Amino acid sequence: MIEENTLFQLKSNQTAFFEAGSTRTIQKRIERLKALKQNIISSEAEIVAALQNDLAKPETEIWLAEIYVTLVELRNVIKNLSHWAKPRRIAGKWLNYPSKDWIIPEPYGSTLHIAPWNYPFQLALNPLIGAVAAGNTVVLKPSEHAPQTAKILQKIISEVFPPEWVCVVEGGPEVAHNLLKQRWDYIFFTGGINIAKIVAKAAAEHLTPTTLELGGKNPCIVDYSANIAVTARRIVWGKFMNCGQLCMSPDYLLVHQDIYNDLVRALKAEIVRMYGENQQNSPDYARLVHQGHVAKMKELLKGQDIIFGGVVDEKDRYVSPTLIALEHLDNSLMEDEIFGPLLPIITYKDEADIHKTVKRFEKPLSFYVFSQRKKWAQKLMKTYSYGGGMINDVIVYFTNDNLPFGGVGHSGTGSYHGKHSFDTFSHNKPYVERPTWFDPKQRYAPYGKSFPLLKKILRLIS
Repeated sequence: MIEENTLFQLKSNQTAFFEAGSTRTIQKRIERLKALKQNIISSEAEIVAALQNDLAKPETEIWLAEIYVTLVELRNVIKNLSHWAKPRRIAGKWLNYPSKDWIIPEPYGSTLHIAPWNYPFQLALNPLIGAVAAGNTVVLKPSEHAPQTAKILQKIISEVFPPEWVCVVEGGPEVAHNLLKQRWDYIFFTGGINIAKIVAKAAAEHLTPTTLELGGKNPCIVDYSANIAVTARRIVWGKFMNCGQLCMSPDYLLVHQDIYNDLVRALKAEIVRMYGENQQNSPDYARLVHQGHVAKMKELLKGQDIIFGGVVDEKDRYVSPTLIALEHLDNSLMEDEIFGPLLPIITYKDEADIHKTVKRFEKPLSFYVFSQRKKWAQKLMKTYSYGGGMINDVIVYFTNDNLPFGGVGHSGTGSYHGKHSFDTFSHNKPYVERPTWFDPKQRYAPYGKSFPLLKKILRLIS
């Protein structure tokens, strides 16, 4: 384990590197990001092997959800960074006339990133890309639950950046604790709400700004008008990808009572179609991250009305895609985010039932509605508060880097992706430049008789 004084020295070195202006040149940032992109491309086989070792992910999911997403982020940032980083001229106000008003994006300084284990490659690198693009230094603490991925991250980053600019610090909770003792200029955390509270408390000691990317009980509402076949296909894909270990996946279904039986039949058929009769043998079905998570799923299954699946193989870290009928919300499955391949299904009769269920929980990260009634679906999207949502699909809103990605309330604070990442890791510093040739005396005391006239003018133009 890395000693606390070593971490302190690492942080001090990065602070000195930043204060020396070593990250300020836009071209240097672009060159390093281009090198990072090339190193990822040349390391694809090692990345795939690491993620298969850690989470038994299918190669297709690894490439699409881990590697490709990261490469797209890099391409977007490299292409647009010079434009994003330019000072922006802003319209002035009458009271300051004549003036030139500007906003300058400037980096915060030394940033700490704590990454999760469920998508341990892209959720480590995408925020890091934004921080580097904005001109910050980065200490990245990857998850100890994905050790092989942490090693490949260490290798890739050390070959691209000097440790004074970006470095990876491996280790468990004690290392994270020691890192949080230090004063950072920005902290970016992705993970669960309990650890997020610890991060937020540590940040508050120094009034450090934070982004917290969390999760929640994401509702998926299925209206009686929904296209059953397409709805089932998209829900099964989104829920059981990565064995349900995805913060954006549907956490529970709210299904109109008139189509409940039809949807359940379609969900069962889609599970078999995608993963076969024996899902444990499917090369496209991942595993849970560790035995403790398997034990959690096994405990949640006790006493449930299982209508499909429910198979557990602890040695293989396997829990099958599982559908569970739920009559009441007072159930262990509805206490916290499930973060696994268990899908509770609840029926509703009308909008009052939907409202009662959704409002019972904290604001979710994602909100999904399946319906052919366009206006009704749009009304729901406008009614409830959530991080991001979709009509007639799940998850893929994440892939549009023109959209901010982040939660609200207990599902997170702040957002990132593309330009939003650059903005997250930049302080937009305003300044106003005024000449000295125009300096009306009415502005200064003693105000005398000039104030009534000034007051009339300001009322007319405001």
